[in-house]
Amino acid sequence: MENIDLINSFSEFKDDKLIDRVTLMAILEDVFRNALKKKFGEDDNFDIIINPDKGDLEIWRNRVVVADGEVEDENQEISLTAARKIEPDFEVGEDVSEEVKLIDLGRRAILALRQNLISKIHEHDNTNVYKQFKELEGEIYTAEVHHIRHRAIILLDDEGNELVMPKDRQIPSDFFRKGENVRGVIESVELKGNKPVIILSRTAPVFLEKLFEQEIPEVFDGLITVKKVVRIPGEKAKVAVDSYDDRIDPVGACVGMKGSRIHGIVRELGNENIDVINYTTNNQLLITRALSPAKVMSIKIDDENMTAQVMLKPEEVSKAIGRGGHNIRLAGQLTGYEIDVYRDGEADEDVELKEFADEIDAWVIEEFSRIGLDTAKSILEKDVDDLVKITDLEEETIRNVIQVLKEEFED
Repeated sequence: MENIDLINSFSEFKDDKLIDRVTLMAILEDVFRNALKKKFGEDDNFDIIINPDKGDLEIWRNRVVVADGEVEDENQEISLTAARKIEPDFEVGEDVSEEVKLIDLGRRAILALRQNLISKIHEHDNTNVYKQFKELEGEIYTAEVHHIRHRAIILLDDEGNELVMPKDRQIPSDFFRKGENVRGVIESVELKGNKPVIILSRTAPVFLEKLFEQEIPEVFDGLITVKKVVRIPGEKAKVAVDSYDDRIDPVGACVGMKGSRIHGIVRELGNENIDVINYTTNNQLLITRALSPAKVMSIKIDDENMTAQVMLKPEEVSKAIGRGGHNIRLAGQLTGYEIDVYRDGEADEDVELKEFADEIDAWVIEEFSRIGLDTAKSILEKDVDDLVKITDLEEETIRNVIQVLKEEFED
């Protein structure tokens, strides 16, 4: 049977791609109808009978018998003489069903038909993968490292689906080997062309949130709620938690005895330093907690401009800012306030760095602000060597800034 070479792979498609019978038959019929339209101009009068399990196919063309010489549409009508060659007792006006062999479509059409079939199967498979992973956005997923590239790692899951983890979605201390299992959160799923692109991330805040759900039973059960997570991946994170049950200490439950519960999460994130704080709707108290481990003396809040001036003892300032300005930056992100810190009794004597915009380039001011140094004195209190280490600025640039600030205060 000449059909068999084309359709003997139907059951293979069904097994390999896990396509249900109804869907497979719909795809096959669509592909063959397209081929019939190209050959005969229309497909309304064709019946297609498919048995995908056996790899069997029959195509029947239905036409009406007309008198010899009166055929106007060869696809819809057949002459009496031609009909009687199929079956000798046909009469004018009767319907004739005649089997169409695939070979009648022509070799080129058959090759195109097979290619179209493969394309449709892959398109269906890609659509299913896209839908499957779209529903998993924001969830933790584990996959195996398949290939390591300069800008990304390619991973495969147990079903052979490809996931991508770009370099900027990896924690700086991450080091993976081929064949190693990697956990991350599915950050985004997009269709590029007909191919789904699945991005796995270990730097997204939601990854830390989902790790809390996995590792801490009270969070998983809903007894403790993770209100907000902010991170500098691999360096530091702050997590605000709350409980509607007064009998539960949310921070204690998350950290565990001697840090036993949170230790696994810290290890997963490359020893990222995680501060867990009690959430509150009292903004002043929330800022105080967010600046931990620094001890705050007083806070002056401007809710309209979302700024907060925090008074600290001199020895607490460096704790509030943190290494590289990480602590104050995360506290600002967690609370939504722009936080300025002052030594006790010196707030009125200090000057905001942006006041020197005429003498200091905006990008330099922005770099200092990035690490929590928003005022003149906050910079003057630091050594030049320390400023070189915690900023991306050249030593000469820093010395020029210090000179400008000193001149202002000497005046």
